Amino acid sequence: MNFPRQHWDEVDDLAVTTIRMLAADAVQQARSGHPGLPMGAAVPAWVIWSRFLRHDPTEPQWPDRDRFVLSAGHGSMLLYALLHLFGYDLPVEQLSRFRQWGSSTPGHPEFGHTPGVETTTGPLGQGMANAVGMALAERMLAARANTEGHTVVDHRTWVLAGDGDLMEGISHEAASLAGHLGLGRLTVVFDDNDVTIDGPASHSCSDDVLARFAAYGWHTARVADGNDGPAVIAALAEAAAEQDRPSLVAVRTTIGYGAPDVAGTSKAHGAPLGEERIATLRTAYGWPEEKFHVPAEVGKRCAELAARTQAERFAWTERRLLWAREHPALAARWDPSAPLETPANLSGWLPVFEPGTKLATRKASGAVLESVTAAFPGLVGGSADLAASTNTTIPGGGDVTRADQLGRNLHFGIREHAMGAVLNGLALHGGLRGYGSTFLVFSDYLRPSIRLAALMGLPVVFVFTHDSVAVGEDGPTHQPVEQLESLRLIPNLAVLRPADANETAACWRLALERTDGPTALVLSRQDLPVLDLPEENLLGRTGARPVWTNARDPEIVLAATGSEVALALAAAETLAGEGIAVEVLSVPWRERFEQATAAGEFRLPDCPAVWIEAGVPTGWQALARPGDAVLGLRRFGASAPGPTVYAELGFTVAAVVQTAMRKMGREPVCRTS
Repeated sequence: MNFPRQHWDEVDDLAVTTIRMLAADAVQQARSGHPGLPMGAAVPAWVIWSRFLRHDPTEPQWPDRDRFVLSAGHGSMLLYALLHLFGYDLPVEQLSRFRQWGSSTPGHPEFGHTPGVETTTGPLGQGMANAVGMALAERMLAARANTEGHTVVDHRTWVLAGDGDLMEGISHEAASLAGHLGLGRLTVVFDDNDVTIDGPASHSCSDDVLARFAAYGWHTARVADGNDGPAVIAALAEAAAEQDRPSLVAVRTTIGYGAPDVAGTSKAHGAPLGEERIATLRTAYGWPEEKFHVPAEVGKRCAELAARTQAERFAWTERRLLWAREHPALAARWDPSAPLETPANLSGWLPVFEPGTKLATRKASGAVLESVTAAFPGLVGGSADLAASTNTTIPGGGDVTRADQLGRNLHFGIREHAMGAVLNGLALHGGLRGYGSTFLVFSDYLRPSIRLAALMGLPVVFVFTHDSVAVGEDGPTHQPVEQLESLRLIPNLAVLRPADANETAACWRLALERTDGPTALVLSRQDLPVLDLPEENLLGRTGARPVWTNARDPEIVLAATGSEVALALAAAETLAGEGIAVEVLSVPWRERFEQATAAGEFRLPDCPAVWIEAGVPTGWQALARPGDAVLGLRRFGASAPGPTVYAELGFTVAAVVQTAMRKMGREPVCRTS
């Protein structure tokens, strides 16, 4: 390309019209979708892609590419139009199958489904918060990999966000964190069209957005006319020059620009324009009747732009090779072109805890982290202001700050929702493996981010401690009852609730070896008896293991998770004293256990079972066989010492023993516990 970045010509105008018409045609053909945003934001989007974005359509996973996130994911045809124009593997046939079964153009962008889509967006605010994680990952990897004379990590993150993104609470959390950390490689373009589904945005929001972001520590700018290409270019160039602060550029646009009768109103937001309006647009633009038309001049310009950025990738590849030759040890650890892998010898780094002692599983988790982080330098994480309670600080790892991104400990602040989405962004970026922690009851605050991690298959580890009513004095607001069952309902989320310290180590290994989805580690506040070491990989294969028995053929099985395994063991001793054959089963991974039993890989003894968990029993009741019993909770907790709450809510040795005796058709043993 020979024209200066600031230059704007008739091909730019033609490209903008092409984007608008591709969106209008696709939505009309699907009879479903959102034409308003692509038509209104076509100019700023084209400016980003034609002037600023470093990417290579022939190598969508180029590690040092710029990331573009369409946070307002309902406007997906904007992104699909750009991907198509710039030569990604998204042919016109896929545009014509917008929102259809099996197409590469789903209603909202989906990571891993469409080449060039960096993250799954649609739930508003999530994409913007993911972008904060991507920008943070870039800075952390740059601090680790770049050397004097060799820059191998040097890219930006661009976001297109709408009114809805900036209203959602997660965007406030993420923006505050980004400003605090001074993520200068992050630019958010705000599609400021003042329209929501219910009408003008002013019906519900009168924020001074620029003042709010300035207070967060962002560079801010405004473009009064979103169709003024040179003005948009100038504002984004100023943002790109900003090194120490993230940038928000508010661009005033008109939703559904050009569409007769509906442009500038909510009617242009989420419905096809209709054949008559589209015909009027074609006439106004001098556009041919052919659907999904791309003028030759636009195709040529996009091919030239793509060739230019491809040349940048080739140059980067040469730089990386030279860097790797001069710094082989550094390249072995932080090569941006190599996928991050879990150390093959991870099990050798796991601590072994002495059976017969007692230790809270949250403390055991902290010991595991301290051990494995030496073998896994890419493992980073932190907590939502609870690291001392969740035991998730990496000793000697250093803190990630505005001035120093070499640290491994992330301080997310009391921003659980953003924490989850930022961790997703780290995983999407690549090069680092992230974990985040809070109390189990507060998993509700980041549930949408957990769900999207599962949907995208991201290997994020969520550490949830203080896992039951045994939390005690803090009372029902802090005592999780329904959260365990709720998390297990999320497809592709592994929910692991270990019974003791050694199972905790095994569960951490499962979490770190898992590469196709997130894991929730659910850990106790209180000390629990340490049991024997689990058989290698047993929990990964079956989700459960026998931890105690006094007979080959038991008369009753006591099956539990987490802290309730200790209760089951105490009850088993009482039953054994009555001459009863008992087996105690720990089930830290119920979803895998259900799969294993259904496949015949794990067989329960042919006798009644008592399933024990201090939470909502719905899932256990579905799992229980005729003749089994379930001890769970159908109420909230109470404020009192943990053992008192546990006992008052029915989690006692006597309750377990009497339930087991009834299931065996025997007289209950009347003892206090």
